[in-house]
Amino acid sequence: MRAVVCGAGIAGLTLAWHLERAGWDVELVERAGSFRDGGYMIDFYGPGAEVAARMGLSERLRELRYEVNELGYVDGDGRTTSRLTLPPGAYGVTSLLRGDLARAVADRVRSPVRYGLTVDAVEQGSGGVRVLLSDGTWRDADLLVGADGVHSRVRELVFGPRERFVRYLGHHVAAYSLDHEELSRRVGVRYRMLTVPGMMAGAYALRGGRLAMLFLHREPDPAWPAAPAAALRERYGHLGWILPQVLPHCPDPPELYYDQVSQVEMDAWSRGRVVLLGDACQAVSLFAGHGASLAMAAARVLAEELTGGGPDVPAAAARYEARMRGPVARVQRFGRRFVKWMAPPSRGRIAARDWLLRLAALPGAGRLLAGRLGPGGHELFSASPHAPGSWPER
Repeated sequence: MRAVVCGAGIAGLTLAWHLERAGWDVELVERAGSFRDGGYMIDFYGPGAEVAARMGLSERLRELRYEVNELGYVDGDGRTTSRLTLPPGAYGVTSLLRGDLARAVADRVRSPVRYGLTVDAVEQGSGGVRVLLSDGTWRDADLLVGADGVHSRVRELVFGPRERFVRYLGHHVAAYSLDHEELSRRVGVRYRMLTVPGMMAGAYALRGGRLAMLFLHREPDPAWPAAPAAALRERYGHLGWILPQVLPHCPDPPELYYDQVSQVEMDAWSRGRVVLLGDACQAVSLFAGHGASLAMAAARVLAEELTGGGPDVPAAAARYEARMRGPVARVQRFGRRFVKWMAPPSRGRIAARDWLLRLAALPGAGRLLAGRLGPGGHELFSASPHAPGSWPER
């Protein structure tokens, strides 16, 4: 069996790892010109961590993790307004850069990755699917997987315009990293955030004297600004804290990650021999977190159905969707509820958040509130990342 996977991110690479070990011939194509490192910090656990363990990645992820020991909010003068201290290995969560997780998976994948390519046309027949790549070459395969993100080209070609499926959540997000040893030391192994109504700027230290920045703000217009880096400097430059020092280092895209905060909702994730995976069909948004965990879980579920249920690709795709749709919907609902905590719309909501974090000092309260107020959220398929039932049933 032969598969073409469009998208060499976490979802596509995880699927390739599983399929190639089941004897499939897999080729990945990736729109970016090279492997995409970096990205923002994610909280990784639950079904995705279970998949990573089964892939033999646990030790590597322990090496790559960041020991974030505190979540705190500051004002424009850098004074802490509220904080939540996190014990070592808090709640079974691994904090690491999204790009580091993708690299750990990529290092285990044997299948070729063709960078600088995407899909330009798709032709389906009863016996297979033909794929025209952007370099003018054709591929014949048994399966085409669109694992190419919220702005999926495969989804657009096979299912229709993105406007049918993408729900904009009213915010823009940006992230980049910079070399700044002094600020990296000052921030330390803590996640620091400054919030004003409708805006958030976060910082955390990286290895090698680097600092990672994350920005989130309300924006009624989903369209990108013409000059994203300049727009960030204008919007955030007056807020104080460390922002006047870091914003002059803000790069232009693609070094600057800039996007809408969106979710993807579809009635069907497959059509014939074309199947969508990861954010292309199940984006849960930055507000929900868990996108990486869901991507790895979904990739394994799809691989299980493709390799364990016979050669009927459409039937396998239907079983994969049936197993994953419920968990995805629950995380998406959580993400929509979490908006008011991650980017509070008013000073009253900010005060309520700070009050709740102070309550976290009470015995037993920290575990509950970390799941509600942390930068990535901590609710996935169940209250505990290791509870029974956290894995989608086959």
